[in-house]
Amino acid sequence: MATKKVKEAAAKKAAGKKRNLHTTGFIFWICLILIAAPIGVLGWILLSSMMDTGSPVLGNRYEGDLDPAITKEQMTQIESAVGALEGVEKSSVQMVTATMRVYIDVPDDWGIDAVKGKADEVYNTVAGILDPAVYFTQADGRKMYDIEIHAYNLAENREDESFVYVIENKTSSMSAPISSVVSEPLDAELAQRLRDEAAERERIEAERKAAEEAAENAETPAEEGGEAAPAEEGVEAAPAE
Repeated sequence: MATKKVKEAAAKKAAGKKRNLHTTGFIFWICLILIAAPIGVLGWILLSSMMDTGSPVLGNRYEGDLDPAITKEQMTQIESAVGALEGVEKSSVQMVTATMRVYIDVPDDWGIDAVKGKADEVYNTVAGILDPAVYFTQADGRKMYDIEIHAYNLAENREDESFVYVIENKTSSMSAPISSVVSEPLDAELAQRLRDEAAERERIEAERKAAEEAAENAETPAEEGGEAAPAEEGVEAAPAE
């Protein structure tokens, strides 16, 4: 009887130890998972960042917009039509971030009114190929293209007083295009003051450089053989008459 009780007690004790070991092992694995999971996630983030270093992050902010799209064939057609207009000496068509820009060079002696009139004509020429209501106007919440007409009379010497630069533009949120003479400052007095200040800075800088060059030339030693030869002994200088 006593032996049986001892055996039962030993069996219960062994079962208790087994349960304790099982519970301890379960808790250990749970703790290990809780610790390893964030470390693994952090390690993956760091590894991904290292692998992506130097690679650009690309996106498309016009996804679902710009429909219908302007094709290269249409842009070529516009460039040919604009180049054929009277008074257009040179033209080009570019697409820059959903903005179609048309550049035209007109005769040098054209004034503001003539340049603005030609910009209007170019816009109407583009509108004859690409309907502004379709390509340059927002619809159903979709973003569409903007258009800019750049017209100028001087390709060079733009500091000349006769220089005229006109930009006629229409964004997709505008109902009609507007024209601006960007070669004329909004505040002529301020613009002249800035030009005068820039000219004064250039004058001061030129004077400073001239002074430095003069100082360097003054410190340069005389060339070899450039010194006057000493007078011979016993020879007196002739008196002045």
